[in-house]
Amino acid sequence: MSLVLCRTWSIFRGASLRRCYSTPAPTVALLGKQYPTDKTTNITSAIIDKVGRNLYMNPSHPLGILQALISSHFRDFNSMTGFPPIVTPAQNFDDLGFPVDHPGRAATDSYYINRDLMLRTHTSAHEVEVFARGEKRWLLSSDVYRRDEIDASHYPVFHQMEGARVFSADAYGKAELEEDNARLSQHLAQSNIVIEDVPHITAANPRQDAHDPVLAELVAHNLKLSLNSLMLTLFGDRANVGDCEPLRVRWIEAYFPFTTPSYEVEVFFRGKWLEILGCGVVQQQTLDRARVPDSISWAFGLGLERIAMILFSIPDIRLFWSQDPRFLSQFSVGQISTFKPYSKYPACYKDVSFWLPDVGLHDNDFCDLVRDAAGDLVQDVVLIDSFTHPKTKRSSKCYRINYCSMDRSLSNEEANAINAQVISTLKDKFGVEIR
Repeated sequence: MSLVLCRTWSIFRGASLRRCYSTPAPTVALLGKQYPTDKTTNITSAIIDKVGRNLYMNPSHPLGILQALISSHFRDFNSMTGFPPIVTPAQNFDDLGFPVDHPGRAATDSYYINRDLMLRTHTSAHEVEVFARGEKRWLLSSDVYRRDEIDASHYPVFHQMEGARVFSADAYGKAELEEDNARLSQHLAQSNIVIEDVPHITAANPRQDAHDPVLAELVAHNLKLSLNSLMLTLFGDRANVGDCEPLRVRWIEAYFPFTTPSYEVEVFFRGKWLEILGCGVVQQQTLDRARVPDSISWAFGLGLERIAMILFSIPDIRLFWSQDPRFLSQFSVGQISTFKPYSKYPACYKDVSFWLPDVGLHDNDFCDLVRDAAGDLVQDVVLIDSFTHPKTKRSSKCYRINYCSMDRSLSNEEANAINAQVISTLKDKFGVEIR
């Protein structure tokens, strides 16, 4: 269940259709196979280059270290990796009950190979498949792809970890839940943790009609207890927790398309509340599609980068993709260590101002174009001005691009050359007029 906050479930942005003036190549190569393109195709070379890197499968990479830590916490769960990233829109959206007008389906939010295939936007694209295998306790980790803004905490390729547990909807399942809830409650009562909870089920965060009221309460409670225990594993020994400073966890009611009731989890860490994950009781239609009868399940999802940036003190999400030994040598299997910056190179700002084409231009289209030209040499892109001419009614935008290498000094001449490529591609691809 792709219940990752902000980048995963909170994607209800305005969604316009992508339009460009250039024509894509007839095929695109991914993982050694050629796929036909069409007018829906919007995957870029910068994204293609990242497919198959699988950072989370490297045991000495921060993402791999975190993935292994979570897997070890849920030691009786089947931890799965290596699912291919190419899925159908039905797998990514329809099987999970996404509305047909959900903005996540738009080409401005997702990467399409063609109208029939796309890069998954969340691990939940494999949820029905995994439930259908008969898995009762499982974790699934994978790379996911989402068109997004450019800054220190956003990247179009990131990594998610999802977990789910299935119970039988009968007296046996009820007894299993009661026993496990008692065990987890005792563990948490003996731990240095303070939990700010909300009711398991409310009118605004209801149980599903298909669920027995008592069973729904037990499952929601088991979900909360299980994840409170995970928060202790991840943050309890790293938040300066002592006799007077317990770990503080906060639960918030939420809405996600594929669960109800649904929740977000926050942790008070290093002086501020941080969003950690999303979770909930799985929509019964998902289990029905997987042909898992007479069952009820909870699920959670989290972004590995989000938590790794907190635990390892990594300030820029681009660093996860660095192959610089000064970065990679700082991390070891099974150890959470604090990242030590090895350089601070100056930024080089360039402004790009242009009149919009008649069909408009989505911010994510511009950001993808910049990524394709500059790769990881761009630190952030900020819209600094938007203007509509009072007489002609033509609209313009001005973006400030911050070119900054993580590994070396970037000369002004290099930045100028890259920026010139951005402008040239912008004109050729979208037919804009530079101001």
